[in-house]
Amino acid sequence: MDKKRNIVIIGGGACGPKTAARARRLDSTAQITMVQDEDLISYAGCGLPYYISNVIKSRNALLVRDAAAFKRISNVDVLSGTRVESINRAAHKVHLLDLSNDKKYSLDYDKLVIATGSNPIVPPIKGINLKGVHVLKRVPDADEIRALIDDSVTKKAVIVGAGLIGVEMAEALAARGLEVTMVEALDKVLPGILDEEISDLLANHIKSKGVTLKLGQKVVEFAGEGEKVSRTITDKGSIEGDVVIFAIGVRPNSKLAKEAGLEIGPFGDIAVNDFLQTSDPDIYAGGDCVAIVNIITGKKAFVPMGSTANKHGHVIAANITGGSEKFPGIVGTACVKVFDFNTGRVGLGEKQAMDAGFEIVTAMVPGPDKPGYYPGSKEVIVKLIADKKTRRILGGQGTGPGEVVKRIDVLATGITMGMTVDTLADLDLAYAPPYNSALDVLHHAANLLRNKLEGRTVGISPATAKKKIAEGDDFVLRDLTSGASLRTTPPGWKHRN
Repeated sequence: MDKKRNIVIIGGGACGPKTAARARRLDSTAQITMVQDEDLISYAGCGLPYYISNVIKSRNALLVRDAAAFKRISNVDVLSGTRVESINRAAHKVHLLDLSNDKKYSLDYDKLVIATGSNPIVPPIKGINLKGVHVLKRVPDADEIRALIDDSVTKKAVIVGAGLIGVEMAEALAARGLEVTMVEALDKVLPGILDEEISDLLANHIKSKGVTLKLGQKVVEFAGEGEKVSRTITDKGSIEGDVVIFAIGVRPNSKLAKEAGLEIGPFGDIAVNDFLQTSDPDIYAGGDCVAIVNIITGKKAFVPMGSTANKHGHVIAANITGGSEKFPGIVGTACVKVFDFNTGRVGLGEKQAMDAGFEIVTAMVPGPDKPGYYPGSKEVIVKLIADKKTRRILGGQGTGPGEVVKRIDVLATGITMGMTVDTLADLDLAYAPPYNSALDVLHHAANLLRNKLEGRTVGISPATAKKKIAEGDDFVLRDLTSGASLRTTPPGWKHRN
């Protein structure tokens, strides 16, 4: 009789539980143990801002499966509240510490999975440890932030960082009645995700909801009365608020792997091959602690996403139970709801595409998400980026109150399959007035790209138009949807029908 596999999984967030559940389906006899340093496992971390805002009323709604359920349903042993202190690769052992009683012991493994996720970036800023300054990573963090909101004296909040968590928290805190100021060291909202034009549209919407944006400002200190924060000090001023959310990004949690002598990648990630196998053939890694190949460029990128982590678990489970599956890579898809705007991106932005060596052409097109005559129609604006040489779609972005995300999903599918501008223009998308116009806004954007590629249309970017207006250049801007023209001459605008 073959020896039973002994599988140990470090991490109980997204990748770890997915690995455990599928490994059990693929191998009914394996000994599977999952180790988690928290008391909670397998919770919906991406839902935390909505729990804080009270969109999700119950904390329990975020808890997907507890340790007892894993044992009952999948026969997986879960050691919660237990920290892995070190990995002994030569002996195939992990050394553990039970945090409830400080007991130390070891587990043997045949195959080890590291799914330790990422850690929030928290630089050593003066006052960062004052009460009222929080990062959001785990359910207890959300509990503490909810309590902090209830106890706030000023009813003013400061969010440091305008990334995905930052903009979600802006909506969440505003929904709880707080006056919100968002500080971002770079000069735009969602700086690592959106190009300038789409970011500007989203920023204007955020400001319209009463959020103060302070872009291009760096936090240098948190100050307060006693132990509690009351002011956030930037290189350009001081902002009052006794609720501070620090959200400037995350980095891979690769400490255990590094200490065990595993190869570490350029992002501080655990280096893995296409099979999500580390430099040790008996150790696999997945989720936010690894970087993954971008399908478009063929190069590694660090893009932490819960969706990717779950897919990693699916692949790793196959490989630690005797299979040979590869993870093909990502195209950098992301989306976010910010107040009344839906925003998404996929593929490469302009700068990313040019840095990767592509000669690009772009198109930006506004339009309704369904026919304007149909009730509920709302506006969206999409931007496409294509390679001039191959006509391949390289990226897309969009924002607006209308349905943006389904357009991003169409592009994610197309970019993964190597779709060209021409294929997108002719794509047979579903049409009926309750769902879409006869020609989708993506069709219009693709046709504009074709016209540019074939020399029938020459355009300027919104940024260039904005600069021309600011400098008082003499030019005519014609709105093709209404037929109106605007001619700008110094010092301002004149309207001409």
